[in-house]
Amino acid sequence: MDASGRRRWVRAAILSGVVYVVAGITFAAFAGWAANNQVRTACRMAAWAISAVVFVAHVWYEVFPLRSSTLMTALHASTAVAIGAFLLALAANVHGELAASSHRLALAFALVTWPAVTAVPAFLVALVVAAALNVRRRNTLA
Repeated sequence: MDASGRRRWVRAAILSGVVYVVAGITFAAFAGWAANNQVRTACRMAAWAISAVVFVAHVWYEVFPLRSSTLMTALHASTAVAIGAFLLALAANVHGELAASSHRLALAFALVTWPAVTAVPAFLVALVVAAALNVRRRNTLA
């Protein structure tokens, strides 16, 4: 991969990670303001839905415009998920400090565990989705 292609996937990973964290924080705030459990649940599901759309769009972008291999697509998409999880853990740490939380050790531990716990399944899902999209791409070219 040339330098231009490398910059494009890194930008896509960072952008996706930022969208994940913005969706997570925004809809968590909406859930906090919710008057009942149904609205709270709807806010959380909306954050999940937005994240799922961003994930699929990122995998699609890797497979079609960037023409990344299945393995590289999975690595890049899971990197974006890890970035988002790290930023969410960082936001949780900041929130914990501002709220004078007594769980500082657990929050610091989240900086490592959240990215790892989210990136591994994201890698596996992206691997399957990218493989299917690569098969489709090859079939449309043939």
